[in-house]
Amino acid sequence: METILHKADTRGHANHGWLDSYHTFSFAGYHDPERIHFGVLRVLNDDTVAGGKGFGTHPHDNMEIISIPTSGDLEHFDNMGNKQVIRQGDVQLMSAGTGIEHGEKNKNSDKPVKFFQIWVLPNKKNFEPRYEQKSFADADKHNKLLTVVSPIGTNDGGVQIHQDAWFSLGKLDTGFASSYQLKNKDNGVYAFVIEGDVTINDIKLNRRDGLGITDTNKLDIKADTNVEILLMEVPGPF
Repeated sequence: METILHKADTRGHANHGWLDSYHTFSFAGYHDPERIHFGVLRVLNDDTVAGGKGFGTHPHDNMEIISIPTSGDLEHFDNMGNKQVIRQGDVQLMSAGTGIEHGEKNKNSDKPVKFFQIWVLPNKKNFEPRYEQKSFADADKHNKLLTVVSPIGTNDGGVQIHQDAWFSLGKLDTGFASSYQLKNKDNGVYAFVIEGDVTINDIKLNRRDGLGITDTNKLDIKADTNVEILLMEVPGPF
């Protein structure tokens, strides 16, 4: 088993006033040659957008972009005609493919919106762009690792991406122990602690810490406090 630990306070940080963002991997003005990606996981941003503010219309291509809100209301619009609001419990996917133009803004003027923006490199290029959004109840994540992202063509229940990748969310009670069996033994898993404290394969993690694990087929997980965790199983190279 090989591991790489990214403590929360080692992340890149940019505060633009309207946007306060922490970067697990190199992004925009933050560059660390040791933290470019974990396999095909390219971006993991922890974003807070001020009331009434947002990202103006901008393009992407050949990237799988996943957004997971933790509080507030994020309004999405794009040139495919989608206009949606995503909230805590929702998972949004944009498969950019040949190209998409989109924007996001905080729907509320009186409170911030907080969300994770995650980019995954696709396993093919120049496919037709698509948008998907699903809601997942907290009860379905309680003491369980619920699949919320899965490869196109599977029936695992997540939003479907062009990659051999699975994301799982869990809200685990103190003392709860479980394991995660990799879907593909050649994949790695990047674990990110949204809230709380957890031990994974005997490594202790705290709020907003990240841990990349390769060369294993199973993760042993124990909640040291009430914990919310995101597991991202992705292909290499690592």
